[in-house]
Amino acid sequence: MTVISRLFDNYSDAARAVSELEQAGIRADDISIVANNSEGWYRDNGAVRLDRDGNRIVDRDHDGVDDRTEGAAKGAGIGATVGGIAGLLAGLGLLAIPGIGPVVAAGWLASTAALAVAGGAAGGLIGALTQSGVSEDEAHVYAEGVRRGGTLVTARVPDSDRSRYEAILDRSAVDIQQRAAFYQKSGWSRFDAKAPAYTPDEIRRERELY
Repeated sequence: MTVISRLFDNYSDAARAVSELEQAGIRADDISIVANNSEGWYRDNGAVRLDRDGNRIVDRDHDGVDDRTEGAAKGAGIGATVGGIAGLLAGLGLLAIPGIGPVVAAGWLASTAALAVAGGAAGGLIGALTQSGVSEDEAHVYAEGVRRGGTLVTARVPDSDRSRYEAILDRSAVDIQQRAAFYQKSGWSRFDAKAPAYTPDEIRRERELY
């Protein structure tokens, strides 16, 4: 197995790519998604429900328990799917990553990042990516991309079919080398887990540049 990662400027393109990977035969357990949620879009997509006491909760998997609480309590359970049928996106949960802020995430990479953050490790997402085989330079660009409003999709795929699955992700993914050069023109060099998260207005202005 080999790990492939791609950055997307918007969640919808990333979600479509995830669905296409699953349709092409990649198990949900082998895919991960991490999407910036600074604009609060996850709360507005139908995931917000009322519990038995009338409190508003985020319950994407419809189990009656706030996904944010489950994510914080279980860490590795963030990527759990519903009955193994609905796919990766059914297990989306909320997570906070230093330097990025609130993200909507599911899958093995998100679980690794959650555990790293909970354990006090620096750069939870950077560590999760490099441990999975992504180069450190690319890991920093991916993390910065999520910080600036993007969505990261990472998948474990068979070595023999790597090019086929990369082609699926490449249909609407960001050219990571060009994006790195774009960031560097403004003086950026590496992702900083201590940097403040982007505000919704900053993310909107950032997207207009692309």
